[in-house]
Amino acid sequence: MARPDKAAAVAELTDEFRSSNGAVLTEYRGLTVAQLKELRTALGDDVNYAVVKNTLTKIAAKEAGVDTFDSLLEGPSAIAFIKGDPVVAAKGLRDFAKANPLLVIKGGVLEGKALGSDEISKLADLESREVLLAKLAGAMKAAPQQAVSLFAAPLQQAARLFAALQEKLPAEAAPAADVQDAAEAPAEASSEETAAADS
Repeated sequence: MARPDKAAAVAELTDEFRSSNGAVLTEYRGLTVAQLKELRTALGDDVNYAVVKNTLTKIAAKEAGVDTFDSLLEGPSAIAFIKGDPVVAAKGLRDFAKANPLLVIKGGVLEGKALGSDEISKLADLESREVLLAKLAGAMKAAPQQAVSLFAAPLQQAARLFAALQEKLPAEAAPAADVQDAAEAPAEASSEETAAADS
């Protein structure tokens, strides 16, 4: 590669490092061109998966302030430059590597922090930003409904208690009236007996 071409390639890689949220270094030895195309499609528009030259990548990474790849840049290398959700990119790489064991995830960097291959696998196990936002929206929607239920519950309990008291009062009033009638009846009877005795 001619010197101007190398300088352009380094500048392009440096720009990719600087404009990306993260980058994942992989080894693709043994993968076909068709498989690499399939991987690029699976990763989507928010990830630029590029086959790179190790020496030029070392220079570009150093210029971009990324020093995590130096020891990992051996063999045929390709980097997934992540512009969107890193969880989605990590899932895409992990799933493709499971189906195609020739793809080896070596490590990466996310917002300046070095990641090992195990950490990238853990990142892939997280829920994507869209799923988390949907859950948050669902929780926020449920919160007012729960608040309404919470405030309505004491009113409903009070209404039920009032209704139960209303049902109980006539039932208690009837036996009390019977007792009063029973108490008045002997008194009337005794006054009738007294009157009969007088006559």
